[in-house]
Amino acid sequence: MADKFESYTPGLDAPFSGGHAVIGGADFAQTSRALYVGGAGNLTVVTREGQELTFANFSGWLPGRVTQVKAAGLTASNIVAVW
Repeated sequence: MADKFESYTPGLDAPFSGGHAVIGGADFAQTSRALYVGGAGNLTVVTREGQELTFANFSGWLPGRVTQVKAAGLTASNIVAVW
């Protein structure tokens, strides 16, 4: 399939081009651009800089450079990391 944008360098605000389902506690193969959280709940993410940030009762799009979602305390569901 033709992709007229294949020669463009995507910025962080560009549409995502790949992703994977998130398993709590597993390191991502690639740092995310954003997470999609389909089922509201709590999640703690590990940022690219190694900080842990907790989001309570969250659902929707979470823009961020994330390397892992912690398994401990994870009640959110249907999480997808995109890049």
